[in-house]
Amino acid sequence: MQFRPCIDIHDGRVKQIVGSTLNDKTGRADENFVSGENAAHFAKLYKKYGLKGGHVIILNARGTAMYDASKKEALEALGAFEGGMMAGGGIDDENAGGFIEAGASHIIVTSFVFRGGRIDRDNLYRIKSAVGKDRLCLDLSCRKKDGRYFIVTDRWQKFTDEELNEEILNTLSFHCGEFLVHAADAEGKRNGIEEEVIEILRTSPIPVTYAGGIRNAGDMRLIKRLGQGRVNATVGSALKIFGGEIDLKDIIGVE
Repeated sequence: MQFRPCIDIHDGRVKQIVGSTLNDKTGRADENFVSGENAAHFAKLYKKYGLKGGHVIILNARGTAMYDASKKEALEALGAFEGGMMAGGGIDDENAGGFIEAGASHIIVTSFVFRGGRIDRDNLYRIKSAVGKDRLCLDLSCRKKDGRYFIVTDRWQKFTDEELNEEILNTLSFHCGEFLVHAADAEGKRNGIEEEVIEILRTSPIPVTYAGGIRNAGDMRLIKRLGQGRVNATVGSALKIFGGEIDLKDIIGVE
């Protein structure tokens, strides 16, 4: 198990938001924290501690007024920690190369691959061809419905028909190098993790990172136990650097 850092960018600012409140129509979300520092500042901090494998996520929808401002922040962060962080948000096979050239270690995609509620295999093959299997991370972020977890798209607002389970993890592992999974209903709330999601993720045959609801080092240890040491974890809102109570140094290497 590894701690994986994050940088979430919304409206050109580094923020921590309540994931389930993000709304494309209004462009708004409930905010836990808005930083006075730019994204590159946090990338340099992660580089200082050697924290590779984290992600920079653009939360604005591509084509909206603030997407370009958020993208600019993301590209500067990637350049500040070249090869150290993944990039996601509005990426497809046509613009993925620009993020790789800017320093992204991997490209993260969800909505481009899940279309009309199902896996769009043509798009999956296109993005895989554009960046290569080993540099592709599929975001399988999920929400619970009728007692099961389903993959959600469009900044976690739309349910797909694809259930997050061992079968889909095995199937998609042939096409990418990693998975990133936000438990979207827990994201940004600091109310504890979605334990059932961790139990699903431990079946992944490739590296997988969980995000959502982590409050403290105890939650990190619980993820390690439930995930049998095979599930990495991202902490956002609970960190002091994002307005929380946990010092970054105290969460690194939690046993």
